[in-house]
Amino acid sequence: MTRHLPRHLARAALATSAATLLVGLVTPAATADSGPPAPSAASRDAAHKAAQAPKTLETLSRFFSREGAVARAAADPRVEGKAVPVYYLSPEFVAGKKGAPVARLEFLASKAVSSDGQEASLWTVERGGSWQVVNIATGDDETRYARAGAKKLPGGTVFHEPQINAWYVQGHARVLPLDKDAVRAVGAEGTSLAAYRKRVQKAYGDKLPGSAYEKSGKAGGYDDAKAEQASVAGPAESPAEGSVTVASSLAGAGALVALGLSGTALVRRRKARQQG
Repeated sequence: MTRHLPRHLARAALATSAATLLVGLVTPAATADSGPPAPSAASRDAAHKAAQAPKTLETLSRFFSREGAVARAAADPRVEGKAVPVYYLSPEFVAGKKGAPVARLEFLASKAVSSDGQEASLWTVERGGSWQVVNIATGDDETRYARAGAKKLPGGTVFHEPQINAWYVQGHARVLPLDKDAVRAVGAEGTSLAAYRKRVQKAYGDKLPGSAYEKSGKAGGYDDAKAEQASVAGPAESPAEGSVTVASSLAGAGALVALGLSGTALVRRRKARQQG
């Protein structure tokens, strides 16, 4: 059984958001329509090297061999393609901050594949001048939707709305769906950026940092005992229950138990999906 990131770790990430982890990664200019700034080539190269590091590959071998899927010695993991930037719906955009882009950079992702065809996504962030893989997630959502978005809207920004597990591409003041969850949210033809903002403000405007919702503990969810139980065998939390910051700070949460420090692979449970 795959495991998902404990919600108490996600709540801890409120204090250290992924946006802070990625300071210096990108150029500063961005507008709501142009999208968030992109990471530099040097940042992407450094993330790729971290993903290919011998220690990371060793951890991937353990990850792919869990539950006897493949022998650890035979897993032979490899990293395919370049690291891609992963953007999540921005709390500043939800709050209506003038000029805020629809999404913000959370981490860089690299696709890993085992000898028996299993796929995983390596989440990498920069902390204190050192790049670290902070999470291993089952599947290849991040890189797959990056490719789908580039094909559907060249030059657009692919981003994730984790609260409903939806993927979009944004550009030219339009938001277009990339999967069925996104189609349910904005329609098969997509919607305007302004209309999308109205939708997410209505859905999450009362769940932003500092809100009564967040202070009540609903954004973090389980107490420690329940969180540990859920991390072993519990079902994935309902995406609709998470606040913007909790859902978009998983990279920060993962950094608390970075692979380079603990050797522990965190698995984020993936919702079964088909590309829309």
